Amino acid sequence: MVDENTKLEKIEITVEEMGNLSPEQYQLIDIRGENAIAYGTIEGAICIPEETVREHMDEISREKMVLFCCNRGLVSIDVAEWFREQGFHAYSLKGGYTAYVLEMMRQSENQNRKEEIEKSIRKKFHKNIFSKFAKAINEYDLLQENDKVAVCISGGKDSMLMAKLFQELKRHDKFPFELVFLVMDPGYSRENRKIIEQNAKMMDIPITVFETNIFDSVYEIEKSPCYLCARMRRGYLYSKAKELGCNKIALGHHYDDVIETILMGMLYGAQVQTMMPKLHSTNFEGMELIRPMYLVREEDIKHWRDYNGLKFLQCACRFTDNCSSCRTDGTDASKRMEIKKMIAEMKKTNPYVEANIFRSVENVNLKTIIAYKDNGVKHHFLESYDKKEHVRD
Repeated sequence: MVDENTKLEKIEITVEEMGNLSPEQYQLIDIRGENAIAYGTIEGAICIPEETVREHMDEISREKMVLFCCNRGLVSIDVAEWFREQGFHAYSLKGGYTAYVLEMMRQSENQNRKEEIEKSIRKKFHKNIFSKFAKAINEYDLLQENDKVAVCISGGKDSMLMAKLFQELKRHDKFPFELVFLVMDPGYSRENRKIIEQNAKMMDIPITVFETNIFDSVYEIEKSPCYLCARMRRGYLYSKAKELGCNKIALGHHYDDVIETILMGMLYGAQVQTMMPKLHSTNFEGMELIRPMYLVREEDIKHWRDYNGLKFLQCACRFTDNCSSCRTDGTDASKRMEIKKMIAEMKKTNPYVEANIFRSVENVNLKTIIAYKDNGVKHHFLESYDKKEHVRD
């Protein structure tokens, strides 16, 4: 047990104070979930999720200061207090990873980053990112002359990159089209909204922000609040885009999202389906959803982010530290992370597994399918079994 003087010490360390320490003086433990960690962490941090960090007590130093980092510095206080009771020199990083991101942005706000970021898209990442972006637009016919597209920006790496890619495509001036960079604020915390606005300013993305009360609406929902939140956000984006004269909304889903969705549908939903590159809206006549990042790999997006030293949040929900769904990465997010690991494991013995999953929904042979649905109507193979064209051994 620690003595009374230690108990009286402050339990929070600011990002600035952490920066004044030498790496030898402390051990930094990021206790956010795997899904959040995948979107970025602090250099040198050891990542141990909050649910299991107490079980890893023997792996944590008793000789150094131990700094615990969560998303906004709320959960980490409880963890730091528990570790102090076990005799550790434990502290919570004040403001968490959000505060760290804001401080990194403050330090670089006077640097001319826009040109560097755009140059990286034209040069270093032209083949793996921009060319695949343009290929998806051409292959799936996502953009036509005189379209007005609402580029929907959540503030994460995918949507921010998508905005820059659209700007680069516009610079090529192949045919006329318009862009609106649309940010919906469903009730972000002040810090999270600031991160989105600062990143947009630094990257020269002229965002249009509109506010809703979605977070308040789903706050009391116990079952699948994240699913309901996503559905509501989609509806508000369609509505605002249409109000602004747009005929399309663009979302930042990428190649890995597509193949993970295919496997999740099979393993958890007992169905074969995919995330389509474009869809007609059923509730907003004349509106269409497009996914121009459809062929871009997530590892290349992360490489672009890290190459340019950019910092984004995984989830800008203001309830992230209190919501059990967010703290444990949520049921759907956990399943997606499980699928990610499964694909990574299979790739060790089959380097083509990702491409094979993607192509599997392009090569469906209906004559070898037991049953399928068409516009909600189920068709069974016995309907055509005795016809000559049916497959034979």
